[in-house]
Amino acid sequence: MERPDGRRRVVIEGVQPEIDGGRFAAKRVVGDLVAVEADVFADGHEAVAGALLYRREQDDAWSEVPLTPLVNDRWRAAFPVSDLGWYRYTLEAWMAPFATWASALAKRVEAGQDVAVDLEIGARLVEATAARADGAAAGAASPARRARSRAERDPAPPAARQSSAGTIDAPTALAPGSAGNGRAGLAADISDADALRAHAARLRQGGAVAVMDALSPELAALVARYPDRTHATRYPRELPLWVDRERARFSTWYELFPRSTTDQPGVHGTFQDVVRRLPHIAGLGFDVLYLPPIHPIGRAYRKGPNNSLVCGPTDPGSPWAIGSEEGGHKAIHPQLGTLEDFRALVAAAADHGMEVALDIAFQASPDHPYAREHPEWFRKRPDDTIQYAENPPKKYQDIYPFDFESEQWAALWDELRSVVEYWIAQGVRIFRVDNPHTKPFAFWEWLIDAVHREYPEVIFLAEAFTRPKVMYYLAKLGFTQSYTYFAWRNTRYELTEYFTELTQTQVGDYFRPNLWPNTPDILSEYFVSGGRPAFLSRLVLAATLGASYGIYGRPYELMENRPFAPGSEEYRDSEKYEIKAWDRDQPGTLAEFIARVNRIRREQAALQRDDTLRFHATDNDQLIAYTKTTPDRSEVILTVVNLDVHWLQAGTVDLALATLDVDPDQPYQVHDLLTDARYVWHGPRNYVELDPHVCPAHVFRLRRPLAGQPDRYA
Repeated sequence: MERPDGRRRVVIEGVQPEIDGGRFAAKRVVGDLVAVEADVFADGHEAVAGALLYRREQDDAWSEVPLTPLVNDRWRAAFPVSDLGWYRYTLEAWMAPFATWASALAKRVEAGQDVAVDLEIGARLVEATAARADGAAAGAASPARRARSRAERDPAPPAARQSSAGTIDAPTALAPGSAGNGRAGLAADISDADALRAHAARLRQGGAVAVMDALSPELAALVARYPDRTHATRYPRELPLWVDRERARFSTWYELFPRSTTDQPGVHGTFQDVVRRLPHIAGLGFDVLYLPPIHPIGRAYRKGPNNSLVCGPTDPGSPWAIGSEEGGHKAIHPQLGTLEDFRALVAAAADHGMEVALDIAFQASPDHPYAREHPEWFRKRPDDTIQYAENPPKKYQDIYPFDFESEQWAALWDELRSVVEYWIAQGVRIFRVDNPHTKPFAFWEWLIDAVHREYPEVIFLAEAFTRPKVMYYLAKLGFTQSYTYFAWRNTRYELTEYFTELTQTQVGDYFRPNLWPNTPDILSEYFVSGGRPAFLSRLVLAATLGASYGIYGRPYELMENRPFAPGSEEYRDSEKYEIKAWDRDQPGTLAEFIARVNRIRREQAALQRDDTLRFHATDNDQLIAYTKTTPDRSEVILTVVNLDVHWLQAGTVDLALATLDVDPDQPYQVHDLLTDARYVWHGPRNYVELDPHVCPAHVFRLRRPLAGQPDRYA
């Protein structure tokens, strides 16, 4: 092998977050403080130091923040992200001879040894640092350096800041990196070099005063600001980071079929009807209104009620059978209204604090214009007919899948990208993507990157109920949020294991779960047999386990739980195949409970993130308990849910109080935000009792006693 530069002695490894060696990006949202950790060490016992370097992708210059030691050669730093889009980060580390010298000097002084020679060695190290400070000051006239405020150049340590990884020291300064010579320094006050030379002179004077000066924090900070990075080790990869807007992390979805928004059976709803439903949906606390495909529906092989192959003349068909003589993916079903009506809906939703999310289903009915104009985009059977979609034993005769291995694949990609861009032009910024796992990975990576470079605010939700590795890979490729297995995780063990994986492993750096207890395709046995208690408990679980969740709206409000057949997850008389006239005045709906839960989510910042989720022990397997906190733990939300939908369950919750910054020797109050009940608890173990037929859950806010007022709580 080629002889390496042996003067580069520092090792940097174990960087987190780093997704697949930097092949994929970690994800954060605007306003985050991005914590980065790494193992940093060198041979021998000498001290090392380092910095985290970061920049927006379009910037040439690096900014940096010093690394802070943790334990066992683990180091950490954090940087803020204030813009949407791509960032890059890496690390650099170097030997710290002054810190090594100061440590040895302290030991010699404690042992009563003569340190005259050691002080001379230190003086020379400080003089060398002064020379580097002179060099840094010489560059202070550059525009980039002039633009920095004195606050950025102040050597005093800043106040601690918070991130998802805990308390992090904020950057002491921001500085551009070098052009590759490993000598990037921090912006300098012109007096720093003189101050360093004065320190060197005091060290040469010897005596107790010199020792005190040598070991002073002031001198250590001043020397650390101007390290010798001639032989620094730069981490060999610049790691990518994608920064989304806040709704990527915290969102509340309501699914609605526009054609089912009238009160008259069989009458096709319109966008104007949807507008009239917006006050109700907004009142429930939802901020994303998700619409299944709104395009013309094919007539060839149109499905009838309950997915029947027999279709009557007035049967509307499945919205996912996209395309007819009226148009395809860029057209609107004529019975829903016009493009102007759709734009009016988008604007009206915004007035209610909501965004409209559209379904992107890249498939075509046999009547789609693509089938006539671009037959080369579809796979042919031996009899030269186009192959319809299948998922054996299921058959979808009304849908043609695209052939992504066609010779004309590039033209197909361009056309499908133009579909997304068309709806962006109409004001849509959120897309729920149907079955992305049935299309090539490379296509999605290309499409999402292309869209994000022009519209970084766009959110893509992956509806991929498939194998875990495939779901995770789609998230790595760029999907903003992802459906999960939540609908099929019912026991305490299943929920604990699954959500620990999603939030407390590297998965949490790139996979953002969006929890759906029900969808038009999923009616689980839990709802069929559990009735109202099941709907209550699953709503609380979805809304508190996940920062983002959604419901298949009106059926959830009405607790619709009639399966097509025993053991089937399909709804009887499914809205996918017929127009429904939902009873708007039915008593006993879940509307009030849903609104209360969503209000709690909006008011409690701890529930608006996933990274602080922690599970706590209970002595009853039918009770699950978990907390979420704000990063500084000023807000703690404890949720306890009875998973048994039939019987009252009671038991003891054992809280890990140390992880919540709650004093185990002081009483604390738990305030149930669902019922407004308040209880005073003592220590980690406390009793709970939940009747599923009354309310199957507590959503507690923990309140600590006020200083000097033990009977009052913050």
